[in-house]
Amino acid sequence: MAIIKSGKVVIVTAGRHAGKKAVVVKTFDNDSSTSDKRFSHCLVAGIDRHPRKVVRAMSKAKVEKRSKMKPFIKYINIRHIFPTRYVVDMDLKKTVDESDL
Repeated sequence: MAIIKSGKVVIVTAGRHAGKKAVVVKTFDNDSSTSDKRFSHCLVAGIDRHPRKVVRAMSKAKVEKRSKMKPFIKYINIRHIFPTRYVVDMDLKKTVDESDL
């Protein structure tokens, strides 16, 4: 848990988001009584579908469709993420509200 802290960029290694990059928003130890999960986990936010390449010859409708992004927010087991050396300097707790999950 010492390596995986808020703002750390990680790669998800299991599940439907496997191979996707994400940023850790908050971590939870397995001894925390506030959660129903009995294992160490963290809340991550990432990009599920990134914007695709756009060229000048495309119509406005096609450019708009290809420019869309799809984010994901998920609780993931610590064993199913791979930390990288990169850290994001934003305060993500203000951006992601846990009560909506």
